[in-house]
Amino acid sequence: MRDLLSDAARRATRYRETLAGRSVVPTPEALRRLTLLDEPLPEGATSPEEVLRLLDEIGSPATMASAGGRFFGFVIGSSLPVTVATDWLTTAWDQEGGQEVTAPIGAMLERVCMRWLMQLFSLPSGTGVGFVTGATMANFAGLAGARHALLQREGWDVERDGLFGAPPITVAVGDDVHVSVLKALSLLGLGRGRVRRVPTDVQGRMRPELLPKEKGPMIICTQAGHVATGAFDPLAEICAAAREREAWVHVDGAFGMWAAVAPRRAHLVHGLSEADSWGTDAHKWLNVPYDSGLVFVREARHLRAAMAVSAAYLTLPEHRQPDEYVPEMSRRARGINVWAALKSLGREGLAELIERSCRHAAFFAEGLGRAGYEILNEVVLNQVLVSFGSDETTRRVVERVQQDGTCWCGGTVYRGRTAMRLSVSSWATTVEECERSLAVMLRIAAEAKMR
Repeated sequence: MRDLLSDAARRATRYRETLAGRSVVPTPEALRRLTLLDEPLPEGATSPEEVLRLLDEIGSPATMASAGGRFFGFVIGSSLPVTVATDWLTTAWDQEGGQEVTAPIGAMLERVCMRWLMQLFSLPSGTGVGFVTGATMANFAGLAGARHALLQREGWDVERDGLFGAPPITVAVGDDVHVSVLKALSLLGLGRGRVRRVPTDVQGRMRPELLPKEKGPMIICTQAGHVATGAFDPLAEICAAAREREAWVHVDGAFGMWAAVAPRRAHLVHGLSEADSWGTDAHKWLNVPYDSGLVFVREARHLRAAMAVSAAYLTLPEHRQPDEYVPEMSRRARGINVWAALKSLGREGLAELIERSCRHAAFFAEGLGRAGYEILNEVVLNQVLVSFGSDETTRRVVERVQQDGTCWCGGTVYRGRTAMRLSVSSWATTVEECERSLAVMLRIAAEAKMR
């Protein structure tokens, strides 16, 4: 065991140390070599050392270098070194994190993190918190709490009786709602096709004056941080309108919710604490390993009622059990990595990580804009949308930037315009890497323009 883990540590350390010098995208040869792992099920055993060697020598070169500082696709952070090490130790512990009796350290650190996170996001005391796999499950759990609370108010026990014959719930979403919310609604039986879509402005912000007017069971799904523009719905206005309608407000804050931590960005989440439930990711801007998300519900009892099993078959302590606030029963003790990141960074370090990412995004927007390319969004956070001219030219630039391997940016279509999207979310991104990446973007764009 000692030699094997030491070998794994050496290989993992070498992988992280060499990221800065390699292409962000794997080479065609590295991808071809993956076929060496496509073999019939072995009849006999293979030594652990050989398994690890194959995984590293064939697998490592075929990875996307998203753990480095030049990956700007989607909203993907890079796990902090302390959380990588913590993840190794947590895996060695091999705790079943659903119950305190099987993972006392996990349950304790979840309780500590709950308190820290509520302070960071200025959420009300009594908020229920669950440590889930990501924003999709955070939205699912938060909306399950909404479903429970609204139908309980109508005298309906949805956990016992299901939705057959239940009072209908109106669900309002912005026209730019993220697909994770729609997926959560479909899993909950609320349907992604029967939602009431509320028009949004040019940045993707919901227009609160156009919310449905009727009262009755209603969930209003908002977002803190548009996945393309970084824009925030006007949460204070929406929450005020919701109170008039006795509606529930859920916030999809997958990455943007972390703006609350940075003093110069906190105004973007004005009204956040007035909502009823919230979902965010830890593996995005908190930069912990996958998979890690967080759900918050203003009244913990609603989250627990939606997630806990109705009749426990074990005798457990009276106080909080981790699996009573999340969909899974058997699960990793995810709160440990969250604790490690928050303990390592502190409030100031986390705020600087957020601010630094936003400065990098502004650097890209300014550099591309000075060169004459059109920035399609108000760069208020860490997202940049840029057009290099025609849709065809922009697609060509995105493709060539991705093939070049110096950095990686995604392509998207926003408001009918093809754009390259940059998302800066990694602690590992430096000014030098931004300068190097921008130079490549400008060179490729200039070459495409001359065609």
